[in-house]
Amino acid sequence: MIHQGRKKIISLLAFVFPALLCYVVFFLAPAFGGVWYSLTDWNGLNPNYSFVGLANYVEVFKQDPVFWDSLWFTLKFVIFMVILQNALAILLAVFIESKGRSKVWFRTIFFMPNMISMIIGGFMWMFIFTKVLPYIAEHTFLTFIDQSWIGDPAYSFFSILIVSLWGGVGYLMVIYIAALQGVPKTLKEAAEIDGASGVQVFKNVTLPMIFPALTIGLFVTLNNSFKVFDAVFSLTGGGPGRATQVIALNIYEEAFSMTSRYGYASAKAMILFLVVFIITMIQLRIMKKREVEA
Repeated sequence: MIHQGRKKIISLLAFVFPALLCYVVFFLAPAFGGVWYSLTDWNGLNPNYSFVGLANYVEVFKQDPVFWDSLWFTLKFVIFMVILQNALAILLAVFIESKGRSKVWFRTIFFMPNMISMIIGGFMWMFIFTKVLPYIAEHTFLTFIDQSWIGDPAYSFFSILIVSLWGGVGYLMVIYIAALQGVPKTLKEAAEIDGASGVQVFKNVTLPMIFPALTIGLFVTLNNSFKVFDAVFSLTGGGPGRATQVIALNIYEEAFSMTSRYGYASAKAMILFLVVFIITMIQLRIMKKREVEA
């Protein structure tokens, strides 16, 4: 019996070993390497570098206002994305679930942007913002859409937001569709028989039942929004000036620009990790508590 148990454990370890090895080599090792390099002055290429301790972190906090500007811009983006992406995904999920046989087509259409690289999607939307919308505005009464969506800081934020929502809502929509399908129809029917409206049924029956999915949705949105890079890189490149520079783009430029301060960029990455970790833990704690109450 003991021999069979060991054999089963060995077979399970052998099964997960390739994935575990890839995770350790490509995720854990670089993460711990980043912690070490954040304490050095390595430029990313030279095999010779010096240990500088916390000097990189001190410089970030005392001498790098651009980093903090990009962090505040990222926080603004995260707030909008967390609210809008989850709200739109839930609305789409409810809409699609009410469509009977045609819901397969709607599900496919709304999920398709998620299968396109955001770099490519960003260049597609660049063409839409700079060519298509001005043309439509010129030939219709929709003159308000003819704006400097890329060059004006007042509108470039919204262009990034639109592209990010376009590329990310479909993924969350699938999660919420799966959650909605797990809500017992008998509960909703009982609420309707008692005279509850559609809004009341959703608020008091459906929403509490899909709270675990909402926890996942908020977690995914928080992490992806803090790491946003490709949409900004392809649309505005952080411009005009540095008005739309997100923190990931700031770290990228620090590591791979002409200065190539890889160690300094690693310190910024560690600060970003701590910010995301703290906010995510708070979010998970609050949502898990709400799940229990619901």
